[in-house]
Amino acid sequence: MNAFSEPKIQSQNARVRPMSDVATRLRHELAGDVLFDDASRGRYSTDASIYQIMPVGVVIPRNQADLQLAVDIARDAKIPILARGAGTSQCGQTVGDAIILDTSRWLNQIGEFDEEQQTVVVEPGLVLDHLNRWLKPYGLWFPVDVSTGAQCTIGGMAGNNSCGSRSIKYGNMVHNVLGIEALLADGSQGYFGLTSDLSDNARIRTIAQHVRRIAERENANIMESFPKVLRRVGGYNLDIFNCQNSRPYNLDGQVNLAHLLVGSEGTLGLTQRIKLQLSPLPVHKVLAVVNFAQFYQAMDLTQHIVTLKPSAVELVDRTMIDLAIENAAFRPVIEKALIGKPKAILLVEFSGEDTQKLLSDLAKLNELMGDLGLPDCVVSMTGAAEQTALWNVRKAGLNIMMSMKGDGKPVSFIEDCAVPLESLAEYTNKLTEVFHKHGTEGTWYAHASVGTLHVRPILDMRRDGAKKMRAIAEEASALVREYKGAFSGEHGDGICRGEWVAWQFGPQLNAAFKEIKQLFDPENLLNPGKIVDTPRMDDPDYFRFSKGYEGIPITPALDWSGWDVLRDPLTGEQSAPGSAGDPTSGLIKAVEMCNNNGHCRKFDAGTMCPSFRITREEQHLTRGRANTLRLALSGQLGSEGLASNDVKEALDLCVSCKGCKRDCPTGVDMAKMKIEARSAWSKTHGISLRDRCVAEMPRYAAYARHFSIVIAAVERVPVLSNWVKRTLGLAEQRAFPNFCGNYLASAAAKPGNTVCEKEVLLFVDTFNNYLEPSNAEAAQRVLTAAGYHVHFNKAPSERPLCCGRTYLASGQVDKAKAEAKRTLEYLMPFVERGISIVGLEPSCLLTLRDEFLQYGYGTQAVALSKASFLFEEFLVKEHEAGRLKLNLKALETPRVLLHGHCHQKAFDALRPVEQVLCWIPELEVKHIEGSCCGMAGSFGYEREHYDASMQMAELSLLPAVRKAEATDLVVADGTSCRHQIHDGANKTALHVAKVLERALA
Repeated sequence: MNAFSEPKIQSQNARVRPMSDVATRLRHELAGDVLFDDASRGRYSTDASIYQIMPVGVVIPRNQADLQLAVDIARDAKIPILARGAGTSQCGQTVGDAIILDTSRWLNQIGEFDEEQQTVVVEPGLVLDHLNRWLKPYGLWFPVDVSTGAQCTIGGMAGNNSCGSRSIKYGNMVHNVLGIEALLADGSQGYFGLTSDLSDNARIRTIAQHVRRIAERENANIMESFPKVLRRVGGYNLDIFNCQNSRPYNLDGQVNLAHLLVGSEGTLGLTQRIKLQLSPLPVHKVLAVVNFAQFYQAMDLTQHIVTLKPSAVELVDRTMIDLAIENAAFRPVIEKALIGKPKAILLVEFSGEDTQKLLSDLAKLNELMGDLGLPDCVVSMTGAAEQTALWNVRKAGLNIMMSMKGDGKPVSFIEDCAVPLESLAEYTNKLTEVFHKHGTEGTWYAHASVGTLHVRPILDMRRDGAKKMRAIAEEASALVREYKGAFSGEHGDGICRGEWVAWQFGPQLNAAFKEIKQLFDPENLLNPGKIVDTPRMDDPDYFRFSKGYEGIPITPALDWSGWDVLRDPLTGEQSAPGSAGDPTSGLIKAVEMCNNNGHCRKFDAGTMCPSFRITREEQHLTRGRANTLRLALSGQLGSEGLASNDVKEALDLCVSCKGCKRDCPTGVDMAKMKIEARSAWSKTHGISLRDRCVAEMPRYAAYARHFSIVIAAVERVPVLSNWVKRTLGLAEQRAFPNFCGNYLASAAAKPGNTVCEKEVLLFVDTFNNYLEPSNAEAAQRVLTAAGYHVHFNKAPSERPLCCGRTYLASGQVDKAKAEAKRTLEYLMPFVERGISIVGLEPSCLLTLRDEFLQYGYGTQAVALSKASFLFEEFLVKEHEAGRLKLNLKALETPRVLLHGHCHQKAFDALRPVEQVLCWIPELEVKHIEGSCCGMAGSFGYEREHYDASMQMAELSLLPAVRKAEATDLVVADGTSCRHQIHDGANKTALHVAKVLERALA
């Protein structure tokens, strides 16, 4: 299934047709994208499950007409089709030997909205959070609030019958869908809804009549075999014809046939539009965090907590707590919620219109826990910001779990079995015994309120994981049956649980499901192999890590050995790096940290992924890039590996923002991986003149200022300057750099300040030394005013020290290492004396904290990393230590707009900028919320990337700057950021050092 040769599909009673003919017809007739190349197919061969199946091709329909045409063309060729949204399915629902129809890019419009009736019609590719943001001004929301709401699509949620954290109050997807406009495999279109509102389409009415007869025939089996828990999404929803569910599907005695499509995983029809029932947005919320010394206590007492009628009760276990603490972004949030070192916590939320009632609910919860023998175990959170922050940690639960290093990973296959609450503690206890029996441990989190816990045993799917998975699944299923629960509680069937449908519902109902599939899709063209006639969950042909999977031998340019570890799932102990025998020395393990959950698809908060935000293409997404790298490193894209054109194209719009380093909960550092790929490319294909010019800037900058008059003269002659820029591959819209000074030369030549007790070394980078020396001068003045003796990163007769980042950008890692070695040798005496190294340019200074650690320079690099601070970080550190005395006065401007450099955000180094600005009396600081500025070093200068650069800037940065008041100051520490703001908004942005200099009393 992992072969990349041109596929030829033969379905039931089908002719064989070369895919090149089908691809040609699709490209000719469709307005959207048609992708049949190996790399594109590979990027769509996986989802958030353990499976990988190469699709026939990928179609991204631009409109509903494209969707219809794609179905018609595929049907003519007898090729299966598979609708896909964000590709976040955990059981393999969205992978298959078919033409993938990606609706997420263009089929995402909001249609008819009825505020009074609280309904809305949307296309399937609309992201849940985007819908709720649109609804917020009306005081409404769609309450099926799944943890992947920032990236999952409404169509995918309907196909999977998603549930969310608050289903105890609002129900599942099936309880909130009013109707579906669907396209059937034979080309029929029509509306599925209440029986009185069904489409006039005769075929749809015939289907409805047949399904009703099947349901009436199987009524006894439905009453006996369908689980009685709220969370159950296996098979088809035949029970819509019964009122036995605690939340009946039918309305006024009518059946809503749309509910048969909900949870059908695209096997019955393709969703074109969905009519949703909305709910009033909760006016107020309060959150209680209940701390438990024992995991069993948390599970046992949940049944009592739900009697208080909370809107959510969510579990976070000790493993997830520890992993969250390891994440810099989550640490302060999770620590605030803890009392001591609990083995588990429950997030209990109450929501409503009356604040006093909610506070009363909190008091009742405290009283209840005292009555249950656990007094003083509740942390109350009534502020909206702190609640949101903690819920974001819970929402990131899956990704946090998947951040474990090593070959063993938490594997999804029994993770949403649902059992009645009164049996939850016993079930979890016995299942833990099963894990230990098989030499592993499980991670637990999620929906305690409804008895659906996400549990993932830690297994190594490269070795004996599949065998253990089968054994654990069989024993878990016996427990589920014992407690009369549901084997598939929330995340659907797919490949992982499809074979368990017959086990859960029995042979007669399974046969009924096949009848329904035959009614809707007689040629088995819609997502075949799901729900009915499914493969075994442990079929090795479907695994992402199939038999023989391994990395191709390469020698990485950077040190990735920290990823090449094995961890014992029971003890947590890890082996020495390199023991796993990884032929890529840990690089492929780092790439495989991407679990395909698609958190990088969000584009309304954080930094990542700026290229996806402007293109909406999987190729230009952190997940898409990680998959491309994994396929290349495992030899699935040919013999060139990282030096292949597929890898180059996937990384083409990566601006090395490092947003993924922080925003991705599993820590996929695509910027560092791009260095590795650029290194491989440059060694194979060479380096362009433009890249050489950028890389060598630190060496020639000292001489370039002598030619500044000539450069300025060329710039004034558009014909000449444009020819030069085109020759070099530079954007004609950009001005040549203005090399206007050499601050270090003058500073090093001057007598130093009087040596005092407080010393600091100011690391002046190439950009602030030669292009904007006034920033370095301002920083020195501020440090001197604060009483510090300032050293510099240059002796009078030597070339200034350099971080080597310009070399990394072009893949010249050896030259970057040489610069790092020279820098280490010069700075170590200062470091050993306890002198801090302080930098102005985030990308340069933070290279000392990050990439220097991957060069193999051992303890010296570690020591330098710990001693290196951005200018504002150093000031805050000294202030907190009581050593900083800085007398500042108010400025004439009342407000500053603060734009953070991407690397500042990645290292949580933006807050210190705000802190030091707030030291200035009467100054308001307002953040510009956004992603990368788009300049990103030389990226925005490159001719082929200029448009993308400006599109990134126009997402939020430039509009915010243009709206600024005339008296506002714009603060941006990054050289590239300031340049982009100047070019795009004709506004001068300042380094924070210059603002502090202005405020010196």
